[in-house]
Formats: sequence, structure tokens, C-alpha cells
Amino acid sequence: MSQSEENKPTRARRRWPWLVLLAALISLAVIVGWTAWLLGPTGASAIVEIPPGAGAQAVGRILEENGLVRSGRAFALYARWRGSAAKLQSGYYKLQGEGVAKLLQDLTGAGKQIMVRLVFPEGWRAVDYATRLKEAGFDGDGFLKLVNQPPAEWTPKYVEGPTLEGYLFPDTYDLPKDAEPAVIVTAMLRRFDREVTPERVEAAKKLELTVHGWVTLASIVQAEAGSAVEMPKIAGVFLNRLKAGMPLQSDPTVAYALGKKLPELDRYAGDFQTDSPYNTYLNPGLPPGPICNPGAAALVAVLEPERNNKNGLPYFYFFHSGGKLYLSSTFNEHLRKLNRYYY
Repeated sequence: MSQSEENKPTRARRRWPWLVLLAALISLAVIVGWTAWLLGPTGASAIVEIPPGAGAQAVGRILEENGLVRSGRAFALYARWRGSAAKLQSGYYKLQGEGVAKLLQDLTGAGKQIMVRLVFPEGWRAVDYATRLKEAGFDGDGFLKLVNQPPAEWTPKYVEGPTLEGYLFPDTYDLPKDAEPAVIVTAMLRRFDREVTPERVEAAKKLELTVHGWVTLASIVQAEAGSAVEMPKIAGVFLNRLKAGMPLQSDPTVAYALGKKLPELDRYAGDFQTDSPYNTYLNPGLPPGPICNPGAAALVAVLEPERNNKNGLPYFYFFHSGGKLYLSSTFNEHLRKLNRYYY
């Protein structure tokens, strides 16, 4: 055997460590590159809600669903590796997909979000919400503009009207003090979403109501009722009128058409002859959309109405007097009660 032949195995053995090292370096570069891509920016932006008590995995899932990270699991692992998983803060955020590190910083900021607690009562209109927001230092005008001209891409599919009136769920909200109108509107819409369960949608269908029709009627019931106890009865009256093809003849719809409060209506000034699709004295059926933002009791009342008296006769008329609700099945009965009890 020649000397050169004897050296071949030796040279081959010497090359193996370098080949292994090269392969390891390539693998490491691939892993580093893939990790950088996985944790890197996505270019997306979204308004998200981080629920109280949400862990790193739940937060990662929310971020992934909104396109802010490529992997929710990778976000959770990174948060745990950085020791920040327990520091994630709940609230509403407008976030940019600028990478996992930046998102983690945004969601764990040095100081807790500064929140403002605001109560929006049942039956208020969007314009009333805007006023309350202004008084608290928020952009009420921007809020109202967004409600009246909502972007199609994040308007719920069941909203058939041109505005979001009726779908701004009345509740208590904790808002960051610098929250933009989009954040506030989104919070209210997502809260309303909880009311639209499959069971309730099916119940509305049995009453021949779409979700929009259900919410519209609930807003009228909300505006007419003096208490939650009255709501099923008033809902029954209006459902009976709709079925019979009778106009609803609801004063609050006229007030809404005129932009007035209910006590400001003036029959002698011709208010009830207002030419508006919201005037249910002149137009049969439901108005084009809700006239206020109904609460849970009004929404349920429409789906669980009291439509008949003890004799099984349907209610078609009602009025309030002395803090009491009077119901009637016939117009003559209605007139008799008006003459006797109305003052």
C-alpha cells in the first residue's frame, strides 16, 4: 500500500468534525432565522380585549387570531422565558404587530393601565353616550361619528341599519383614559355579542324577527316601559300589533325622529305628523332601526312576552297613569280606562 493511500482515511477522519460543525452552524442559522421570523413583526393592527385573568397561552391565542403574532404558543413560551407571563394586564388595546417583544412590552407596561369607570344606563341613545364620554374627557364627537358611520369590516353582520344605535350595550365599562373612539365602540359591540346567543336568535325567528328587528323592538320596549316588570306586557302589545298589521303608535319613536326627549313632544305643534320612517304613527311595522340602546331585560322581554289577558284575549293598547300600566284588548276598553284612570 502506498503512503498516499494510507493518508486518505486520516484526512477523511479530520474532515468529519468540520462537516459536523458546518451542519450544526447551518442548523443553528436556520433555527435562529425561523425563530426570528416566528417572533417578528406581522404588519397587522387590531383592537383586542385581554380578559381579566387571561394567561400567556390565552393571550397568545387572542393575538394570533387577530394576526398580531404568527404563533400564540410561541408568544406564550417567550413570555414565560422572559418571566413576564404573570405580568400581562387585562384591558382593551389597540396593538400593532411589531414583534412579540414589543407586544409583550405593550401588554405588561411599566405601569398599570389608567382606567376610567363609566356607567351607560339602559335606554340611552348614542348621543347621550357621546355626552357622557365628553364629560369624562374622551373624544365624544369621534365616538358619535364612528357610531353613525361605522366601518363595514367590523360592523356585526346582524346590524341592518346604517348606524350602531341599539348595539352599544348599556353596562359599566373600565376604559383606558386615552382610549380612542374605536376602542370604546368595539368594547360595547363585543359586550352586546354576548346577548346574541343561538337560542335567542332562534326565539326571535319564531316571532318572525331578525336580530335587527328584535333589537329594534327591544329598544322601543325599553323606551316605553317604566320598569322591567312592565316590559313583557308592553312587548306583547307591540308583537300583537305587528301580527295584526296595526301601527305601533309609539311616542318614543317620534321623539327619536325629532331628536327630542320624550317630555318635549308637542302634539299641537305637529310633532306626531313628522315625516320620518321612525314615526310609527304614520308608518306601519318597525322603524328602520333601534331608537336607543336596550338592556338585557328589554331584550329578554321581547322573546318572552305576555301577549294575552287572563281570558286569552290579546292586548293591543296600553297607557301609563299614576305610575301604573293599564292594558286593554279592545279600543272601547282602552277608552273606558283612559276616561277613568288617566290624569
